[in-house]
Amino acid sequence: MSAQPKVLVVDDDPDILDAITTILSTQPYSIDTARDGVECVDKVRADIPDLIVLDLLMPKVDGFAVVRELRDNPRYAKVPILILTSVREDASRRRYELETGLAMDVQDYVEKPVSPADLLERVSNLLESRQ
Repeated sequence: MSAQPKVLVVDDDPDILDAITTILSTQPYSIDTARDGVECVDKVRADIPDLIVLDLLMPKVDGFAVVRELRDNPRYAKVPILILTSVREDASRRRYELETGLAMDVQDYVEKPVSPADLLERVSNLLESRQ
């Protein structure tokens, strides 16, 4: 992993995007953002991040489709994903399983709102486990 881990934050709500990037910028991370699933996948293809913080409900391509697409490609299958969404975890996992027949392969799941300390701890743990 690089000296500055690359974190891609994906959310269609500009206020949430600003809040998450502000929290993460307190750490030595290289932070990039995307506002929908299409932009997320394009950015992952251009420069694979060390971690993706991903909302599920977004325009164009939602987070469920992003997870499917990344997990179906061996090049991106191991990129850790932290889901950060307003959707209850059990409902999300059931929907994903119904749509794909597979369990949702994400490394962590947090329902909004999340405290800054909790977010920082979860991101740090996922980045450390990747080393």
